[in-house]
Amino acid sequence: MKRYVVVLFVFLSVSTFSQEAKKVWTLKEIIDYAVANNLAVKRSAYNTRNSEINLLQAKMAMLPNLNFNGFYGLNWGRTIDPTTNIFTENEIRNSNLGFTSQWLLWNGSRLFYSLKQSDVELDAANEDLIKARNDVILNVITLYLSVVFNKELYQVAQSQYNTTLEQLDRTRKLVDVGSLPVADLLNLDAQLATNEVNVIQRENDLNLSLLQLKQALQLPASTPMDVQLPELDIDDNMVINKTADEIFDIATLSMPEIRAAELRKRSSTFAHRSAKGNLYPRLSINAQYNTVYSDQRRQFFPDGNSTIRTEQIGFVENTNEAVLRDVVVPTGEIRVPAIGDQYRENRGRSLGLNLQIPLFNGLQARSAMQRTAINRELADISFLEISNTLRQAVETAYNNAVAAGKTYLSTERQVKARDEAYRMAKQRYTLGAVNFVDYQLAENNLFQAQSDLLRAKYDFIFRKKVLDFYQGLPLDF
Repeated sequence: MKRYVVVLFVFLSVSTFSQEAKKVWTLKEIIDYAVANNLAVKRSAYNTRNSEINLLQAKMAMLPNLNFNGFYGLNWGRTIDPTTNIFTENEIRNSNLGFTSQWLLWNGSRLFYSLKQSDVELDAANEDLIKARNDVILNVITLYLSVVFNKELYQVAQSQYNTTLEQLDRTRKLVDVGSLPVADLLNLDAQLATNEVNVIQRENDLNLSLLQLKQALQLPASTPMDVQLPELDIDDNMVINKTADEIFDIATLSMPEIRAAELRKRSSTFAHRSAKGNLYPRLSINAQYNTVYSDQRRQFFPDGNSTIRTEQIGFVENTNEAVLRDVVVPTGEIRVPAIGDQYRENRGRSLGLNLQIPLFNGLQARSAMQRTAINRELADISFLEISNTLRQAVETAYNNAVAAGKTYLSTERQVKARDEAYRMAKQRYTLGAVNFVDYQLAENNLFQAQSDLLRAKYDFIFRKKVLDFYQGLPLDF
């Protein structure tokens, strides 16, 4: 007995912990989590980062380049000493250092239009990122409303089950005293079983919609999760005060896919102008600095001492007597100058203008320009396709919202009528004025009307939110 008590205590403790561990998500939390973890949004963010890098590269291309060159080598056989430009057959160890720089002054404004293209492409990538986030938000709201809808249907099914259970207890008492036949009790028991099956089905629908929401959030199916029911009062939002054309006009200004398509039209124009620049002459300024070292170079290095040497400087006329003089000759050694000294002494610099006129290069430049012209036409077609798709989506969403509003009003009136009919049938059944079949029919009609009202309610809310989405309004409740 103690073991059973312990097991029961552990079970209740685990159940209580599971209930406490189940996080109740608000719509804002769901949206924030989905946007932060969605892979399509992350991919779009990286595309935006690539566009930022391309823009920075286009800016830096406007500046002169600078490159460092270094070489160290060993030559043998007949070769040229780089410090004297004299042929030698000795083994030579030499090295050279240099800097080169080139600055493009003009090339048909190719770099300028390339910069403009990269700038516009970055703006288009930002719009793509906004669209990716909007798509995630709209999908999450759809799944969220599905969970809320199934949750309310589950509550309605539980309410019907509890009502039937109460009626079964009441009928059992009346059967026991002989006021009602046993058949009514059996029919109610069967109805209770039917309601129990309906509760199970609604619970399964709720669990399935929660699973779909978890999958959209990339959460494991085992993650405990519940959603907070919003306060949804649609009485003040039943009116759609704009026409489909007015909503479309607003959507063309607010939808990121339209702005991205317009930006890519501009980008294709800049790309065409940039490619056209390759047909023009190229004017650039070149600068170079270099120095060299060789182990074959020899140089005299005095040691600070000197000797006196007598040398003949001429002859005396008529006698041919030699004319001598003493010359002070410094003493020292001949050796290879240090590498640093050679680098300083062998420095060379150059500066010049370079003009390159394209004459024929296998039609590469012209073919590239023609391809960008075609891409410009394709960008125009893409813009028209996106615009037409948006118009069709807005018109469809508008018609669906109008129809959903009418359906909601009709089902609302139906629920009121079914509720009154059920109330009267319940009273008459309690008094024995109607049979169980009529009572059961009234109850089932009320439950179906309530289900239809919930479905119409959330359908209209979603359709209305879609219209708000196309108008750039916040998607919240």
